[in-house]
Amino acid sequence: MNPVLGSVFWLLVTLGVLVTFHEFGHYWVARRCGVKVLRFSVGFGKAIWKHVGRDGCEYQVAAIPLGGYVKMLDAREGEVPPELRAQEFTAQSVWKRIAIVIAGPGFNLIFTIAAFWLMFVLGRTDYAPIVTATPHSIAAEAGIRPGDRLLQVGNTTVTTWSGSLDALGYALLGREPLPVTVRDPDGTQRVVVLQLEKLPAGKDVGHYLLQLGIKLAPPPAIAANVEAGQPAAAAGIQGGDRLVSVNGQPVANFEDLGKLIAKAAAQSPRLVIGAERHGKPMQFQLTARKESIDGQPARWIIGVGSPALKTAIQHYGPVGALRASLSETWGHTRDVFDMIREMLSGRASTSNLSGVIGIAQVANASASQGLSSFLQFLALVSLSLGILNLLPIPILDGGHLLYYLIELVKGSPLSERAMIAGQYVGLLLLFTLMGLAFYNDIHRIILPT
Repeated sequence: MNPVLGSVFWLLVTLGVLVTFHEFGHYWVARRCGVKVLRFSVGFGKAIWKHVGRDGCEYQVAAIPLGGYVKMLDAREGEVPPELRAQEFTAQSVWKRIAIVIAGPGFNLIFTIAAFWLMFVLGRTDYAPIVTATPHSIAAEAGIRPGDRLLQVGNTTVTTWSGSLDALGYALLGREPLPVTVRDPDGTQRVVVLQLEKLPAGKDVGHYLLQLGIKLAPPPAIAANVEAGQPAAAAGIQGGDRLVSVNGQPVANFEDLGKLIAKAAAQSPRLVIGAERHGKPMQFQLTARKESIDGQPARWIIGVGSPALKTAIQHYGPVGALRASLSETWGHTRDVFDMIREMLSGRASTSNLSGVIGIAQVANASASQGLSSFLQFLALVSLSLGILNLLPIPILDGGHLLYYLIELVKGSPLSERAMIAGQYVGLLLLFTLMGLAFYNDIHRIILPT
């Protein structure tokens, strides 16, 4: 699928699923509290599909799929017939209104746990966090060496590369010295301290990750397979041979092999490849070919395939998956609150905010990696949606919750004038955040890190 169309499609799927679940929380609890629901809408604007249920509720899908709402019988919006006043929203106790408001974010949390649970039941395949450091980077200065396996980032135990990136990403926002426990290829454990305080202020996590310089270690320079009819096969190289040199230049890993072949072949395509087979040194003479593969720019090849990176599979039974899901949800919840705190304190840049464009791009990328990756993405977005909705900003669920908590303290509802003023403030804050997130998305496209 075209990347742009794919991003739009998976964004619509994401919003459709998460908004429906969030609004269903409000709907379900409102019905249980005796409130009459007039409309359940996925999206805003003109309805493109509509159905009136037996209960009189109007269910619809609207043209602008960037949210949704549940419209309840509310005396503030018009006259309520006497026979329906008991089902009117403001007639309910403050505790019932709090329950209805908090139900949306609560259902986001339930969805997060369920999505993580299903992901772990299905099994998530990831790369093992075996890393190296780019030269002159913070990681290299700290002592990260090729083949080190990450075990713990700060206080977070990591078993996968994506989990390591998550932990590093959140730690980078604080820009404080970060202890990292690693195990080298010989099995020796040690702790290195990443001097994150050297990072400049005001940059996004992508920029920081580049300066940090931790990346997956390339696979060893072993011919995992040799393609028939290519130079390596014609010269006699076999699958399993370790390639140790190109024209006398030592080879460190498979990535290094490609760079040395390209550099040497640019001078002359006739190469001498040093190898080891069952510990026995050998040499092969061959002529590299310059070819374009899958529409990529032409490059020098000899026809050997790279061994696969080591993987880490997270797969549990139903009970184990529930424990893992709860742990994953708690960890990410803590990280989101830490990120919000860092942004409010000014320690983390608001350039880390993403809008619908960024979400769409990640949705498409995760969907292309399989169901488990997409479930993880949905879980994380659902959790973020739930937490952000609880922020005490009028117009969001957290703003309404704030109104009702004030009502509990003062013993009477806020005046309509105060609520209207709050709504305007909330709209201003919300549009400011949306505008900033949209600007960040466009900036990343025009000026990528």
